Amino acid sequence: MSIDMEQFHQVFFDESQEHIQEMEQLLMELDPDNADPEQLNCIFRAAHSIKGGSGIFGFDALTGITHVMENILDGARQQSLKMTIPIVDCLLSTVDILKDTLDSYREKQPVNQEAITDGIKKLENVLEQSGGKKALAIEQDEGFGLFEPVAKEGEDFGFFDTEEEPQVIPGDHLPQSVAKEGEDFGFFAPPEDESANTTNTNLVSGIAKEGEDFGFFEPVNNHSVTNAQVATQDKSKQAVAEAPAKRALKSTPTQSHNESSSIRVDTGKIDSLVNLVGELVITQSMLALIGENRESRDEAKLQSSIAELERHTREIQEAVMSMRMLPVSFVFNRFPRLVRDLSTKLGKKLELVIEGGNTEVDKGLIEKLVDPLTHLVRNSIDHGIEMPNVRIEKGKDATGEVILRAAQKGGSIVISIIDDGAGLNRERILNKAIEKGIDASDAMSDAEVWNLIFAPGFSTAEQITDVSGRGVGMDVVKRNIESIGGRVEIESIAGQGSEFNIRLPLTLAIVDGMCVGVGDQIYVVPLVNIIESIQPQPSQIKSLTKDKLLWVRDKYWPVIPLYDCMAIDNAQLDPADAIVVLIESSKKRFGLMVDRLLGQQQVVIKSLEQNYRRVSGVAGATIMGDGTVALILDVESLASSVDLNKIERLKHE
Repeated sequence: MSIDMEQFHQVFFDESQEHIQEMEQLLMELDPDNADPEQLNCIFRAAHSIKGGSGIFGFDALTGITHVMENILDGARQQSLKMTIPIVDCLLSTVDILKDTLDSYREKQPVNQEAITDGIKKLENVLEQSGGKKALAIEQDEGFGLFEPVAKEGEDFGFFDTEEEPQVIPGDHLPQSVAKEGEDFGFFAPPEDESANTTNTNLVSGIAKEGEDFGFFEPVNNHSVTNAQVATQDKSKQAVAEAPAKRALKSTPTQSHNESSSIRVDTGKIDSLVNLVGELVITQSMLALIGENRESRDEAKLQSSIAELERHTREIQEAVMSMRMLPVSFVFNRFPRLVRDLSTKLGKKLELVIEGGNTEVDKGLIEKLVDPLTHLVRNSIDHGIEMPNVRIEKGKDATGEVILRAAQKGGSIVISIIDDGAGLNRERILNKAIEKGIDASDAMSDAEVWNLIFAPGFSTAEQITDVSGRGVGMDVVKRNIESIGGRVEIESIAGQGSEFNIRLPLTLAIVDGMCVGVGDQIYVVPLVNIIESIQPQPSQIKSLTKDKLLWVRDKYWPVIPLYDCMAIDNAQLDPADAIVVLIESSKKRFGLMVDRLLGQQQVVIKSLEQNYRRVSGVAGATIMGDGTVALILDVESLASSVDLNKIERLKHE
C-alpha cells in the first residue's frame, strides 16, 4: 500500500500556523517576573507539536529550531531557567523565523537557512547564559530512522493489510523514548506530564496498543538536531534582538495574512445548514406532489409551498453566507506585536486598545485588510503619536493611545484606526500638495485636504525612515480598500489626534435592493441606503441651472438625476414627473431621481471590474429573474459627486 504524505501537508500547515499564533499570544501575555506555569505549558506544547509534525514530514529546519526552543521552555517549566524580557524577546524573534519557515515550506520555496542557523545559535546562547544545558546532537537510532523512508517513499506503516509477507526490519523495536506513552503526531497537544515511560515495544503491537501513538511524528526528547543538519554555518544578518523591551500591552494571537483556501466552521452552523437542507427537500417533495396531481391542484397549497420554498432558500443562503464570516480579530490580533516592536524601535510609549474584535467580516475581505491596516497603524504611530517628552509638554499622558475598533453600521462594517497624537497638519499638507503640482487651495474643506494624502508619492515626513515616510503607501491603501468595495474616510483635529475610518460592505455576495428603472435600463439601489421614495410636487423643487434641490420635511435635499450619471437619453427630465429615492450614504444625504420603482429584490453581486472594467457609480452587476442584466449602484461613489458647498449657496438664493 502506498501513502502520499503530501495529502497531509495542508493539515500540518494550518495547525502549525495556529500553534505559532498561540505561542505569540502567550509570549506577549507572559509576565517574566511571575511566569504562569500553565502559560509556559501551553507554549511548550505548541512548540512540541510543531516539532513532532515537522519531523515526520521531513521539515528539518522547523524540527531543529523548535527543538532548541523547546529546551528553553522546558527549563522554564522545570524552574531551572528564569524567564526574562530578553529571553521572551528572543523567543518572539524565533516565532518570526517559524512563520517565515512555515511559509517557505507551504509555498515549496527554499528555506532561509541563514536565519535558522542564526536563530538556533541565539537560542543556544540564551540557554547557556541562563544556566541551561545546550541541546545535544541527535544520533538517530536504527529504529527511529526506519520511518523516514515510509514518509518519503510512500511505504506503509506495517499495520495495513497487504498481500506481501511481512518483513522483519532490523531495529524493529522502537527506542524506549520514542515509544513512550503520550507522544503525539504533532497535531495534538501532548499531556503536560511527559515523563511516563513504557517498556520497549514491538512496532506493530505498540501501535495497536490503546493509548499509544505511532511514535514517528515526534523526535525523541533526548535527541537534538545539530546546526549542520538544519542550516548552514554562516551567520544571518537577521539577528534576534537582545535588547530588553518593556511590553506596553497585552495581546491576542497574530494572524498570518497569507490567503488560505480553507476556513474553520462552527459545527453548529453546519448542523443548522443540514437541517435547512432537510426542510428544503420536504418542501420540494410537496411541490412535486402538487405538480403530479394536476387535476386536483390546490392553488392555496401551491402558494403555501412556494412561500415555504422561498423561506427555506433564504435561510440556507444566510446559513451559507455566515460560514464565510470570520471575526475581525483574525486581523486585529496581529497588531499588538507590531505596536510592541514599534514602541521599542521608535522610543515611544504606546498602548493599543482593541474594540469590537468579534465583529464578523466576510473572509474575502479579511484577507485583504491586513496590509492596508498595517500601513495605517504604522503611520499613526510614526507620524501621529508624539515622543513622551513632547506629549508631557503638551499636557498629554506620556503614553500614546492607538485604538483599533470594528462595528457594524447598517449594511457596512466600519473599521477605525484612532490615535491621540498630533493630528494632521492642514497647512503642511497644502504646501506639500502645491509643491508637487497637485491642484489645491485654502478654499478646500478639511475633508478634501485630508484626501490629498492619498495622492501617489505624497508624504509630509521630514525624515524618511524604515517605518514610513516614503509616500508609497497611502495611495495603495486607498486603492486596495476600494478594490473590495470599501471607502477610506479621515477625521482629524490638530493637537488631538486622527481617525481613519474604513467602510466595507457587510458581504461580497448578496444584497437586498430596490430595483429602479431609468429609460430602458434597470438599476439596483441597496435597500440599506434607502430612507424613502416620493413623487415630488413642482412646489417642492428648486432649480438653478442644472442643479436641483428638493424640499422635504423642512430641509433641502440635493437631487442627482440617475439619467445624467449613466448617460441615458430617453428618461424623465422633470423631477415632478419622476420618482425621487431619498438616499443616505456614510456622510451625505441626497435624492436619486429615477423614472419608476420596480420593487424589492435580493440580488447576487457579480464583479463588473473582473469581467469588464471599473465603472464610476457602479458597485457590480446582477442577473434578474427574467435573464436581463442590471447594474448595482455604488451609493458612496454617487454621494461623492454631491457638492455640499453649492447646496448651501442654492439654499440662500
